[in-house]
Amino acid sequence: MDASEEILNLLRDNARLSIEDISAMTKKTPTEVNAIIKQLENDGIIMKYAAIINPEKDIAHKDGIRAEIEVQVQPERELGYDGIADRIYRFPQVKSLYLLSGSYDLKVVIEGDTMQDVAMFVARKLSTIEGVRSIKTNFFLKTYKENDIIYVEKRTDSREGVIA
Repeated sequence: MDASEEILNLLRDNARLSIEDISAMTKKTPTEVNAIIKQLENDGIIMKYAAIINPEKDIAHKDGIRAEIEVQVQPERELGYDGIADRIYRFPQVKSLYLLSGSYDLKVVIEGDTMQDVAMFVARKLSTIEGVRSIKTNFFLKTYKENDIIYVEKRTDSREGVIA
């Protein structure tokens, strides 16, 4: 494993590691680590550092709605799926967009304040895009695990055991 890959793996697990901590863990100098990270950022490999927030505990967004929208589209001449994808991912409601194989072409993950917001986005924005053939909306009800993080707290049985 080269130094870049080693540093990436450390940052994937904990993006808050300091240059000094990474230096100690990789046996590279802080100057070398800093240069590698800067190069990874410049190359677009590291695109953003972000906190992963438990949506059920985030008071500011606790009542927000997330939905997964399955979209079948007609690919465009010369652009294929990319032209339609470009129009879709520009909407601020769109948090993720994937091209997939299978029964639908695109998976769109959006967020809104209410179910009405999501419905209006689908009806007025997404369904009106030329080339969109069908849409199926699924609402997220509860997050159990996402990005390798388990969101549900383990329940412990607080009852005392009985010995016979």
